[in-house]
Amino acid sequence: MRVKALLAAVLAVTLFGCSPKPDGEFEQKVHAYLMAHPEVIEEALQKGQDQKQAKAQADAQTAIQKHLTDLEHDPRDFVANPDGKITVVEFFDYRCPYCKAALPNLMDLINKDKDIRFVFKEYPILDSEGKPGVSKRASLAAMASQAGGKYLQVHNILMGARALDDPDIVAALRANGMDPGAALEDTPAAEKRLADDFALASAIGVTGTPSFIVDGKRIDGFDMAALGAAIAEAKKAKG
Repeated sequence: MRVKALLAAVLAVTLFGCSPKPDGEFEQKVHAYLMAHPEVIEEALQKGQDQKQAKAQADAQTAIQKHLTDLEHDPRDFVANPDGKITVVEFFDYRCPYCKAALPNLMDLINKDKDIRFVFKEYPILDSEGKPGVSKRASLAAMASQAGGKYLQVHNILMGARALDDPDIVAALRANGMDPGAALEDTPAAEKRLADDFALASAIGVTGTPSFIVDGKRIDGFDMAALGAAIAEAKKAKG
């Protein structure tokens, strides 16, 4: 209501001059006009929302460009198709149902289009959803698998587990010849890597999973159509 009152005041000044008489006539004219044209307030509110959204998008774009090297070229990240021309970054959580739903599309994209350089960002944000630590332990397992060249195999098993829990993590590691005890050790290096990913996500406005960055453009949520459109646009821009 306060927003509408402010809009009404601005509108009134525009319609009736800058020095209305404080005798009630002014308020009556404003009220009558707004009753006859309620769409004016709706349009003004919508314009305000559009401007706010546009500013947020511009701010996010600026932040992404500022942190582009950390997003696309952190040597700690696993990268599929490292020689690809178009870089796609995904922030994901192994217990996120939308990340799991996106997996077939993403694997199809990675396997069929070698121009897609795909960067995997560990972002275990769901540790408070009734199973403390499971998302983080899954990320620890995946990160540990990189040294032996088993990241994508472990990633796919973990992401493919419908209701991921600790036994699934252990099974994924053992299936790929790894010692779960060693792989799940919460080392300072692993802590630093996850902390850096969380700070990076915060800096560019990522708040949920999955979130994608395509050549500097952010796409939030399980929106494969938007992801595909952003990739097509990036390809067109690069010729």
